[in-house]
Amino acid sequence: QVQLVESGGGLVQPGGSLRLSCVASGSILSIGAMGWYRQAPGKQRELVAGITSGGWTSYANSVKGRFSISRDNVKNTVYLQMNSLKPEDTAVYCCNAEIGSSRSPYWGQGTQVTVSS
Repeated sequence: QVQLVESGGGLVQPGGSLRLSCVASGSILSIGAMGWYRQAPGKQRELVAGITSGGWTSYANSVKGRFSISRDNVKNTVYLQMNSLKPEDTAVYCCNAEIGSSRSPYWGQGTQVTVSS
């Protein structure tokens, strides 16, 4: 079985930083693209940042220049460095990964990020 487990969320003041981690474990032969999504109360889930197996990255316009996604292919881990956080970044953040030759999508359970003074 494959599991994705996120960590690193919490409460931070506006302008602060957090680093999220997501570790994939289980029967994994390969991982394709990985990404971070978020969902705020009353809003649709949105893609925050994505990274391919080769390291190509993409970001939502709302986080460009503030967030940075990276991955460690040896550790099967994807990171999201979040700087200059704003109250509108408050949401549950979930990671997603395409696992195996079939690139089946797997999701983590999510971690809460709250930006408030």
